[in-house]
Amino acid sequence: MPKLTLKFKIVTPEKTVFEEQVEQATLMTGNGQITILPNHINYIANLIPGEAMIKKDGKETYLSISGGFIEFNSNALTVLADTAERADEIDLVRAKEARKKAEELKNQTISINEEEYARVAAAIQKESARINVARKHHTKKGLKME
Repeated sequence: MPKLTLKFKIVTPEKTVFEEQVEQATLMTGNGQITILPNHINYIANLIPGEAMIKKDGKETYLSISGGFIEFNSNALTVLADTAERADEIDLVRAKEARKKAEELKNQTISINEEEYARVAAAIQKESARINVARKHHTKKGLKME
């Protein structure tokens, strides 16, 4: 019996990051974590910064996604992401530095409007997600963290 799969595609404003047939995808939505399997009901949701896990041929691939939207329809899952990076492409040191700078900006600003606060908070969330995904990838591969 052939293995059931779904068409999975991640697109950012810059490029198509991933496009393959997969067994499942797990993503962080505004409603919580969801795993999409073949023949899932139609689904639309917003994405929050976090980890995405894709399973293909029994192998898990991790990505960091900074936000966007997902749509599942007719066994095709499309992710429209603000940014998306594979775990092995994330520079952990750069991600930590970017998060530190965003946190310092948030702490240094005495008077900050809501829009600026939201931008800084989103940057912190994005970099935290990148760090978490990179750490998991490095640990699984037995690589040094720094």
